[in-house]
Amino acid sequence: MASDVLVPSSPAEAVELYGDGAATTVIGGGTVVVPDLTYGRRAPERVLLLSRAGLDGVSVDGETVTLGATTPISVLLSFAEDITALAACARNVADYEIRGQATVGGNLCSGGDLQGCLLALDAQARSAGSDGERTEPLEDFLGNRSDRLLLDASFERPAASAFVALEYPHTHEYTVLAVTAARAADGTTRIAATGGGTSARLRSAEVLVSDPAAAADAAPADVTFADDALASAWYRAQTLSVLVRRALTQLEESA
Repeated sequence: MASDVLVPSSPAEAVELYGDGAATTVIGGGTVVVPDLTYGRRAPERVLLLSRAGLDGVSVDGETVTLGATTPISVLLSFAEDITALAACARNVADYEIRGQATVGGNLCSGGDLQGCLLALDAQARSAGSDGERTEPLEDFLGNRSDRLLLDASFERPAASAFVALEYPHTHEYTVLAVTAARAADGTTRIAATGGGTSARLRSAEVLVSDPAAAADAAPADVTFADDALASAWYRAQTLSVLVRRALTQLEESA
C-alpha cells in the first residue's frame, strides 16, 4: 500500500499536492488503478485521490462545453440529443456499473474510448504539472501527458457528429474499433479512431470527406493498430474503412 494517501478538497489543493507528479499515482474513479493496486501490479509511493477535489461536473458557456476530469462517464449520456457522438461513445464504454464509476480523465489518460471521440471534437486539455498550468490541444496532451494532472477537457459544440463502433459478443464490453466524425460550425470535419491500443486523427480521410468512399480508403494510412485478444491489427485496418464510411454517411444524414 502507498505510504502517502492524499485527499485534496479543492482543485487548487489537488494541483498543489500533485506537484511535479513524481512517484504519484492518481485515482479518479478507480476502475483501472484500483484493480492494479489490488493485484500488486502497481506499488506507488504516493496516491492522490481526486474524488473530493471538486474536479467533476459539466459546464456550458455559450457553445463551449467543459468536462471536469472526475466527471463520471455516465453523465455524458445527457448529450444524446445535441452531441450524439459523445453520448454514443459514452454508452459504448464498458457497462452500466463502470460508466457510473469511471471518469472522463481516467478514460482519457488510460487510453479509453473517449480519446478518439474528443480528438474528433477538437478538445482542449487543461492540465497542471511542474511548469504550472497549461491548456493545449488534446492531441498534444496525450502525446506528452507524463507527470501532468488533467483538470478538464473542453470543446466547441459541433454542428453534427457521428459515432460508430465494431461490436462482437465475444469481446464483452471492450471496444474492438470505433470511429467518431464531427463537423464544426465552420464546416470543418474531423475524424478519429480508437481501438487496439491506438487513438488517432484520420487526417488523410478528413481531406476527402466530400467523397466518403475515397475517405474510407485513405483512412488506414493514418493509424497503426496492434494485435490483441480482441482482434488482429490486420482485421482492424480492414474494418476501419467500413466504419469511416458509415460515420461520414451518418454525418451527412444529420445535416
